[in-house]
Amino acid sequence: MANTASAIKRVRSNERKRLHNRITRTQARTAVRTAREELDAPTDAATTRAATLAAISALDKAAQKGVLHKGNAARRKGRLMKRLATLK
Repeated sequence: MANTASAIKRVRSNERKRLHNRITRTQARTAVRTAREELDAPTDAATTRAATLAAISALDKAAQKGVLHKGNAARRKGRLMKRLATLK
């Protein structure tokens, strides 16, 4: 347990940041999952492309905020774009 006032404040701050990061991480994961589902069963090229671009945007935002490592986001984006390119 934290003993000093600064350590107690840090615990509160970390909890707030954890909850905020969880929201951003969940949004990115949901966007990637939606894009993968579109890539697995493409119904329309435009919706598939839009879902993929939305996932890339979500990954970029998460990486920019420090929720995901930039290399992790880049790897996921590359894999999505690779799958999108094979559909065309």
